[in-house]
Amino acid sequence: MRRRLHKESHLVSRIGWLRAAVLGANDGIISTASLILGVASAATSKSNVLISGIAALVAGAMSMAAGEYVSVSSQSDTENADLEREKRELSADPDFEKEELAQIYVARGVKLGLARQVAEQLMAKDALAAHARDELGISEITVARPIQAALASAASFSLGAAGPLVLTVVSPSTLLLPVVSIGSLAFLALLGLIGAKTGGAKVFKPIVRVVFWGALAMAVTAGIGAIVGRAV
Repeated sequence: MRRRLHKESHLVSRIGWLRAAVLGANDGIISTASLILGVASAATSKSNVLISGIAALVAGAMSMAAGEYVSVSSQSDTENADLEREKRELSADPDFEKEELAQIYVARGVKLGLARQVAEQLMAKDALAAHARDELGISEITVARPIQAALASAASFSLGAAGPLVLTVVSPSTLLLPVVSIGSLAFLALLGLIGAKTGGAKVFKPIVRVVFWGALAMAVTAGIGAIVGRAV
């Protein structure tokens, strides 16, 4: 009864959408904040800075969605091609495929006789699923989901980019650079904390990692903006 009622929830099941969401939000904060700081450092008006930030949000969200969809679709195409090939092999020589599956279990420590019994029973139920999982490494958890990844990336990018934009709106023109810089780094630290907690990892390294690279990107972009602003 306890086994029937007990349901396990593993954090690895979150890998797909968590990766896309963290990547999107991180990129949204860093790229938008960097662009805002770069344009502001060139001594342009606050309205121009805000327009640039809005354009960065829209363009970045569309780019993230398209890029993630294309990337994950490529993974999905590869998985489907491997599954089609496995179907043909199962149809052409099921005995060989059964022995191949058994040898996989033997390599994991199962005795040959038992491994053959397991392979036979699993293939009797769903031969393709057994080979997909144990030979190809394709399972319900790891399977590619292009649309889910694209939507998560676009939404999280927009959410991340909204932070620097709000800071731009509420900050006085004379304090725009420090307010956007410090506020965006705080958003990055919060993102690192949320990502670590959601993924079940320790929080210190993710926070330091995301804040460091965010600060570097913003500093470089602001510096280049200042140099270009003086030159033109």
